[in-house]
Amino acid sequence: QVQLVESGGGLVQPGESLRLSCAASGSIVSGNIMGWYRQAPGQQRELVATMTSGGFTNYPGSGEGRFTISRNNAKNTVYLQMNSLKPEDTAVYYCYCRQGDSAYWGQGTQVTVSS
Repeated sequence: QVQLVESGGGLVQPGESLRLSCAASGSIVSGNIMGWYRQAPGQQRELVATMTSGGFTNYPGSGEGRFTISRNNAKNTVYLQMNSLKPEDTAVYYCYCRQGDSAYWGQGTQVTVSS
């Protein structure tokens, strides 16, 4: 089993930045994929960004250019730097880890962008 704990969410104004962190513990194996999803009220959960342990990144679209994913493999931690935040970025952000056929999720951290 893998446990994921997110931190760094909060309330910010449009145009500001936030950095989310997710620490993984438990049965971590090399070659996994870690990343971030988000879910706004009334909407489906959507992929924000993923990163392999080898450094390959994937940004499907919603945050490309404003969001940057990074990870520290030695600390089993993944980060999401979010810049120029918009009200439409308001959502619960979930940390994600996939190892082989198993997927793990964090509890989520709320990000609210509002003036």
